[in-house]
Amino acid sequence: MEAQYQELLQFLHDKNPQVRHLALENLLSQTPQDAPYRKLFFTGLSGGGLAKPKDSEVIRDLKLLCRDNLAIAHDAFRALVNLSDSPMLVNTLSEKNFLTFIVSYILYPPATCADLAAMMLSNLTSSHAVCSTLLSLKIKVIPDEKNPGAFYPTQSRASSCPAPVPYPSGDEIEVRALPLLVEAFVDATKQVAGEGGAMEKSRKGDLHFLASVFANLSATPTGRQYFVTAEDFTPFNTSGEKTKEYPLSKLSAFTEHPDLIRRGGVISCIKNCTFIKQAHLAMLSSDSTSVAVPPSEEKAPGMNCLPYILLPLAGPEEFDLEDQEALPEALQFLPPTKKREADSALRMLLVETLLLLCTTRWGRDYLRTNGVYQIVRAHHEQEQEDKVLVLIDRLVNLLKRDESETTMNDGVIESAEAAEDDEDDKIEEI
Repeated sequence: MEAQYQELLQFLHDKNPQVRHLALENLLSQTPQDAPYRKLFFTGLSGGGLAKPKDSEVIRDLKLLCRDNLAIAHDAFRALVNLSDSPMLVNTLSEKNFLTFIVSYILYPPATCADLAAMMLSNLTSSHAVCSTLLSLKIKVIPDEKNPGAFYPTQSRASSCPAPVPYPSGDEIEVRALPLLVEAFVDATKQVAGEGGAMEKSRKGDLHFLASVFANLSATPTGRQYFVTAEDFTPFNTSGEKTKEYPLSKLSAFTEHPDLIRRGGVISCIKNCTFIKQAHLAMLSSDSTSVAVPPSEEKAPGMNCLPYILLPLAGPEEFDLEDQEALPEALQFLPPTKKREADSALRMLLVETLLLLCTTRWGRDYLRTNGVYQIVRAHHEQEQEDKVLVLIDRLVNLLKRDESETTMNDGVIESAEAAEDDEDDKIEEI
């Protein structure tokens, strides 16, 4: 059987598209992790260390097939999504030209396979080296002069997402890719008026897996610093004053999104960013206040993250008037249909995020005066997972105990448990 699959490989670059598709269709079943003949796709790979990675013929064919007609491209993307979980392919799939194509393809709204491309990027960014590349990656675009903010990523060209007609007449410029990915992630949840006035999705893809990309980026020191650094999200605006925002503030609204991947990635990203103590003030401040994150002096509206951290932990419980007034406005008088986050791993991440925000005196005081105790007290009564209950107990201990002389200054970790080396108590990056 292996010999038969081996023989199919040569047809991936056949001149006849039907032959290419048939060969790929049969080989696709061997790309998952548990497939018996998966090793066929790793034969001939070379590179490593300082050596430039060199594609095997089959991987080169699959990368080219991602630009083929829709049916072939769909299967080629699926194959590479399955294979990209292997460290052996990280170098060849993150080669700059192909990575630029993947990112540009994701950014182009008509791209039919954008979700598969985002899944591949999610797998690749599990490597810190790829995260570093993506953080500095620039792509070529042509701004749409008739539609402010819109653009055509010229390196996205493929049969499954042809260039716009008429072709944009503006000049091609190079811009950073990451701010555009953040904007695309937000934009994918919006609807626009289509033909006949009916509302339709603004993009072909949902781009939920970009949340996993952002979570992976935030697991690196440089990546998490990006999300709490003021960013210009209007690179094509050449007139008027530019307004900067924190990238994390654009993501935090999705902590209660129906899609598990989207909300899980965003929650992980928020938690990872709380490892930067200097960012706590900006993360908790309202968007009506301009705050800088040291050492930068660049100010931007506060991220107002606390309501989005607490909402998934809140249930339908009713509070007395005094407790209601202590809550952030978004958590006051929640409907009786309100449900808590169903995934215990995400509930744990949210409580860990609150614990990390307690590592500064200012953060503890802010949480005390903004209803955190009331929410976690009600949560504790309903929680079934022992690990989450232990974390809630630690959080309540921090919030209700008196400040001592040694914990009066910002930046001092109050909890003795947080300073211990006990692996069960250690809060780690996701």
